[in-house]
Amino acid sequence: MSLTRRSLLSLMGASGVAGLAACANLPERYGEEQEPAVEETEVEEEPKEPEIDLDEFADLALDMQAWNYDEANDCYYQLGLPYCLTPGSEQYESLSIFVPGAYLKGTKHGRTWECEVDPDATVGGFTPATAPVALPINSPSCSAQECPTSYSYEGLGRYLSAGIVYVYAGFRGRSGGYESTTQEYFAGGAPWLVSDLKAVVRFLRYNASVLPCDTTRVFSFGYGGGAAAAAMAGVSGASELYLPYLQELGAATHDAEGADLSDDLYGLGLWCPMGAFSSSDAAYEWMMGQYSSEGTRADGIWTQQLSRDLADAYASYVNGLGMTDADGNLLQLDRIDDGTFTGGSYYDYLVGLVSEAAGDFLGRTDFPYAAVPIDRAVRNFPGDPMLAASPQAPEAEGEEQTSTGVRQIQATVYDTVESYVSTLNADGRWLTYNASRGETDVTGLWDFVLACRKPSRDVCAYDLIDRSGLANQLFGTDEKPSLHFDGMVAQLVEANHERYAADEGWNEELVAEWRGDLAETDTLELTVADRVAMSDPIAMLVGGGDEDAQKLVVAPHWRINTGLMQAETTFANEVNLALLLSAHEGVSDVAFTPVWGAGYELAEREGDPEDQLVAWMVSCCPEEPQAEAEPEAETDTEAEAETDDENA
Repeated sequence: MSLTRRSLLSLMGASGVAGLAACANLPERYGEEQEPAVEETEVEEEPKEPEIDLDEFADLALDMQAWNYDEANDCYYQLGLPYCLTPGSEQYESLSIFVPGAYLKGTKHGRTWECEVDPDATVGGFTPATAPVALPINSPSCSAQECPTSYSYEGLGRYLSAGIVYVYAGFRGRSGGYESTTQEYFAGGAPWLVSDLKAVVRFLRYNASVLPCDTTRVFSFGYGGGAAAAAMAGVSGASELYLPYLQELGAATHDAEGADLSDDLYGLGLWCPMGAFSSSDAAYEWMMGQYSSEGTRADGIWTQQLSRDLADAYASYVNGLGMTDADGNLLQLDRIDDGTFTGGSYYDYLVGLVSEAAGDFLGRTDFPYAAVPIDRAVRNFPGDPMLAASPQAPEAEGEEQTSTGVRQIQATVYDTVESYVSTLNADGRWLTYNASRGETDVTGLWDFVLACRKPSRDVCAYDLIDRSGLANQLFGTDEKPSLHFDGMVAQLVEANHERYAADEGWNEELVAEWRGDLAETDTLELTVADRVAMSDPIAMLVGGGDEDAQKLVVAPHWRINTGLMQAETTFANEVNLALLLSAHEGVSDVAFTPVWGAGYELAEREGDPEDQLVAWMVSCCPEEPQAEAEPEAETDTEAEAETDDENA
């Protein structure tokens, strides 16, 4: 074993270090006469704080002489800024900044501009001291996102005209890869994506003194897997679990004055967030899988038993979270006569959310109405012109994609609200709507799921049995790029393998595979189980992801939208996230909106998704409170009147 000087001193401890010091002070000639020892009283010294190198992160300082300027759109920008000192991937770990032109005063020097902040500027109600920051995540499948290498103003106007500074950062994705220029391998997967995002926030705060924005007001937003990564960053501010990864990156830990830097966020805009990997497979079976008897849930197949066991396990999980509604009522699942956990206050709460969303849709929609099955192609957030013209198609297990990621699907037109409701009730009446009274009622989740949200994923919806899922890659290692990660499934297959063996398709090797995969470690010696806890916002909120959950700084503002007509996400875990955030002491507001008629997309009840996002961001950033006015001095007359009143 090779030891560095630092590790050697650490192993030796205080006595060993003292011994080394004594050896260093021996006389040059061993036999040299020595002065008699003088007895001294030992005085305990207080431990010294380690000295901080104020120049440690100087290479991350923003060059204010390197701005580019788009005069036509009044936008200053810089591209390709490294946000950490020792990036795992130079191809991905850099960022670009786009600033409203009014915030900076620039002088042109050759091809670039030297700028300084104009403190008196105002754009959309913000100043350079109050402007928020937008940090998009264009990664619905947790794939890597590159930093823009060229400039385009397309799509930026809605953010910059509102006074928002826009930061488009690259980051690593769900698996490792190779640099395009050097072909060197770089690590990926959890928790590198979130660690990269934290390094971006720290870079911004390191440069807070020269940036024309309030770097405490960083909003991140995304869709699908990108929303999951943003959510994880939003609940894990100040988490010490990420420190080894941030140190590996060379992320800024203090500013040029020596003050500690944080990586907490101010607000999160999420559409159809995935995540909650500790319970995602169980939540999927409880919400949708247990109502199906097709495919891997058919009679005689061992996974049908696993589906039912996962649904039951989810009930225990939910009942252990201690969630409450807005009135403080405990939300729990109860077992009903058929043996399923489809009763209780939690079940009723979800039915109420679905019913409210249906009522909103039916009351707001103009008929005839064209229902278009949701295409998996989703537009990108602006910032990278290479992506602007090609909407992303989120990758799905077992689904064929066209060359453009777009499928041609014919719409179904409903002439009246009556014909729409009647079609949904074709196999039995479960949805009622009274337009005159504005009343809508959904009888239960079973019929809703069969009519609108049939499971599109097999049993083990995310931790696929053959390890071929995207989430399996997220928790892989350099040596084993795809691993099992679901601890609930691991416990169930180990506890029930003899019962599963009586049905078709069971493989006894699965017990050891799941158990072994959870113990695999990454380059920083964290197990898969540890990394799952660092990738699950619900686990982090309830204390399962951090030894001292009280230290966490959770973002105060949340906006979560999800489409109800899709089966990519669980819905149940999205509800859980919103409930736990609402109960968290540090959270100011949570806007949770299930959207009827929408699928796995940027789901909105009305308006453009990004316009709605910008309006919400602005609403979360009130103007700075004005200083209280000095009380006016009393006049002699007022003072005399008060004296007379007192005498009376």
